[in-house]
Amino acid sequence: MRHVLQRLVRGLFRRLFRVELRGWEHYPHDEPRLLIIANHVSYLDGALLAAFLPELPIFVINTQMARRWWVKPFIAITRHISIDPTNSHYLKTLIQHLRAGERVTVFPEGRISVTGALMKIYEGPALAADKADAALLPVYIEGAQYSLLSRLGGMVRRQWFPRIRLTMLPPRRLTSHATNSRARRRELSRQLDERMVELAYAGMSIDQPLIMALLEAWERHGGSRIIIEDVQQQRLGWRTLFRRAFILAEWLEPACASQHQIGLLLPNAASAVIALLALHLRGRVPVLLNFTAGSHELISACHTAEVHTVCTSRALVDAASLQTQVAALSEQVEVLFLEDLQPRATLPVKLRGLARALAPGWNFRRLAGSVQADDPAVILFTSGSEREPKGVVLTHRNLLANIAQARAVLDIMPSDVILNALPLFHAFGLTTATLTPLLLGTRLILYPSPLHYHVIPELSYERRATVLFGTNTFLMGYGHHADPYDFFSLRLVIMGAEPLHDETRRLWADKFGIRISEGYGLTEASPVLATNSRRHHRSGTVGKLVPGIEHDLEPVAGIAEGGLLCVRGANVMAGYLLPGQPGNLMPPRTERGPGWHDTGDIVRIDDDGFVTILGRAKRFAKLGGEMISLARVEQLAASCWPEAHQVALNLPDPVKGEQIVLLTTRRDADRQELISAAHQAGLSALYLPQRVLTVREIPQLGSGKPDYRGIRRLAEAALCSSPPCASAK
Repeated sequence: MRHVLQRLVRGLFRRLFRVELRGWEHYPHDEPRLLIIANHVSYLDGALLAAFLPELPIFVINTQMARRWWVKPFIAITRHISIDPTNSHYLKTLIQHLRAGERVTVFPEGRISVTGALMKIYEGPALAADKADAALLPVYIEGAQYSLLSRLGGMVRRQWFPRIRLTMLPPRRLTSHATNSRARRRELSRQLDERMVELAYAGMSIDQPLIMALLEAWERHGGSRIIIEDVQQQRLGWRTLFRRAFILAEWLEPACASQHQIGLLLPNAASAVIALLALHLRGRVPVLLNFTAGSHELISACHTAEVHTVCTSRALVDAASLQTQVAALSEQVEVLFLEDLQPRATLPVKLRGLARALAPGWNFRRLAGSVQADDPAVILFTSGSEREPKGVVLTHRNLLANIAQARAVLDIMPSDVILNALPLFHAFGLTTATLTPLLLGTRLILYPSPLHYHVIPELSYERRATVLFGTNTFLMGYGHHADPYDFFSLRLVIMGAEPLHDETRRLWADKFGIRISEGYGLTEASPVLATNSRRHHRSGTVGKLVPGIEHDLEPVAGIAEGGLLCVRGANVMAGYLLPGQPGNLMPPRTERGPGWHDTGDIVRIDDDGFVTILGRAKRFAKLGGEMISLARVEQLAASCWPEAHQVALNLPDPVKGEQIVLLTTRRDADRQELISAAHQAGLSALYLPQRVLTVREIPQLGSGKPDYRGIRRLAEAALCSSPPCASAK
């Protein structure tokens, strides 16, 4: 009778919720002891698993939940264990059923999610599986959180019958080599948590074009909900966004008909997102150009990416004083100003845009042709902080994989209001701070410049922003200029692109009561590789590696703990485009084989999985046979002069081969203070810079990173014009 009822419910779910099963071939029919774990997003979850699992399991149900009247009909027709999590004996009951060869299903979060993301993971299932020698079978439920039976009312657009996807990963046993029970318990708990995070990542769909993923978000959240705002007072929902993108795509078609890569030189505004989508709707690849770069860098980028047409706006050119750069650029490529395309917005064009937005998926496939997940989606350029910028080709799968990785570890909710002032030509600003919010259905506020330290805190206060993205430099600027109440609504501040200084961390904690979540990434990784989160946070580190990343630490001579980080994953780029070699894609590869990327960073990973960046491989000086981290020298200087900015460089020395030179904005910098600080910190004299140069400001790139090429030129010029141990103003 139960099997007949199971088939009936399964058929009903398939018809109503269009349930998609992925990875169901991993179900282990011959596994003697099996513990099924799943995320918990709605009251439908148990019924879904009971309907689609090949064998009807025993469900672990909270005693309080089991008493509710509307739950009793379900548990009456299923096998269940009613437990009280506050009673330590419940684990014994669970272990007994597993040892008896039962299939048992449990939700490790212990409650239905009220964020839409993973919540706290209890250690009980890990301990029970270990004691019973049971395999863990993870199942991820995606879509049920948008049903009327979720607990996200008021946060998301709930529907009667949303599309649901059930993803199963291969079974795996938890293992621990710890000798004492406490350490073993901790290790097993960590492994269960990591398995749940991997499951959350695997449950996302990344094998599709970016446009189709955005259309899924439209379906989930509704076409009229406002998703983008900017300082031009544009407030766009999904339907308006796609309508304008279809119109712009038609405007651009005459000038771009025979081209594949199109340059975009646009500010952080809704128009940039519209232009990005417009190019995708015609199967073209946006090349996002850095409007803070000089003429040489812009022309080099266009040659490298084989760009013959660049779209920009007169408003940006006037506001950022780019007349010289655009004039030089126009001698090499065709420059289109979006304002000049307005006359093409005839009534027929507008009507066609409106009609195409009524069936966007069908029109995308018709106009763009066959776009695959592994096709290029965007071309960005490395910061060029140390050498000529290289083109980085990111595919649709790269972008969607990194978005899925960020969603798995960051509890960004559909009800959030996200403030992003980071430029879209930077991977952090594009993928993490723009595309991730769009796919989550959150409201995104775009601001054109992160340098307006007075304006952004006021904007956060006015719009009640809940999530802010930034770099250490920008966050320090906001912190100094903001009123203590400007960030009253912020619950999450995510920082990357450069190391978080202790002074910045203390400032935000003391003034605003906010803990900054520091992360780490590379343009080549789309960009996020690791991040702290509200679930896992350790100051002084960049958090844990995101799921879906394989990593290897290559030994480095002179580095006792840690090594050179190499990574491989679905978010790692398709390859480089090198200056002087246009059209020649160089896929990532190391000695470990194809697909592996050498990050150039030396890191340490502790037993709990937290990553500490020791420094760039190129930012170590070899003195006295030891490898000296320039980042550690900068930390030493920051402890002496926390209000100043400083950068350490290794420059040639005619006697010792190398010397460390420190540039600082501290006016009365005294090397003796560094000597005292090094002595207190227990650092050897090798960490002391041979020269301390005072400068008015540290050169920076538009992304907020130090401009090491400019800094090196500044240091060399200062050394030539000053005697030893002097300061250069």
